[in-house]
Amino acid sequence: MRLRPNPPRLVTVVLAVALAALGLVLALPIDAALPLVEPILEPLVGTVGLNLDRELGYLCLFLSPSLLVAGSLLPGI
Repeated sequence: MRLRPNPPRLVTVVLAVALAALGLVLALPIDAALPLVEPILEPLVGTVGLNLDRELGYLCLFLSPSLLVAGSLLPGI
């Protein structure tokens, strides 16, 4: 079985870049960008019950390249 990587779709790339930006804001305490992120994530925090802390930031930083790898190896993502 040979893997034939394809370029990921544009939606996957945009989502990975958004996750990386969110991860940088949350993992590294960037005080100027935190008020910009909070109104966007407030419905998610209230509905799912996530905390906007460093752990979520590191998780987003880990998921960003993982999503790009999955998007290049799995067709349709």
